[in-house]
Amino acid sequence: MRFPGKMYAVLGKRNGRILQEDMREGSQVFSITAVLPVVESFGFAEEIRKRTSGLASPQLTFSHWEVVDVDPFWVPTTEEEYMHFGDKADSDNQARIYMNNVRRRKGLKVDEKIVEHAEKQRTLTKNK
Repeated sequence: MRFPGKMYAVLGKRNGRILQEDMREGSQVFSITAVLPVVESFGFAEEIRKRTSGLASPQLTFSHWEVVDVDPFWVPTTEEEYMHFGDKADSDNQARIYMNNVRRRKGLKVDEKIVEHAEKQRTLTKNK
C-alpha cells in the first residue's frame, strides 16, 4: 500500500493508538491494527477511504471499554491550577469534547458558549 502515512494521520487526528502493523511478503497489502474511541469512529470509514483514494478498507470491531480519566466538568479553581493551566485553561478537555459530541448527535442540549471574549460591534454612520 502506498498510503500508510495518510492512514496514520487519520488515526492520529481521531485519537487512535496503533497496536500492530504488518506488511505481507510478496504483495502490497499493509495491515494496521489500532484502537479508536467509539465516539471518534463515526465517519471514520468515509474519511480514511477519501484520504487514501479508496485504497484502504477499514474493518471496525468492538474491542474493549476504556475509562477516560478526565472529569468533563473540571475547571481550574486553585491558584496553582491557574498557574499550571493558564487563566482560561485553554487546553481542550477531551472528556468534555466527547460528551458534547454524543449529546449533539442524540439531539440533547449542549451547554456551550457560542461567542467567547467578544467585543461590541460598532457601526459607523456616514457623515452627511
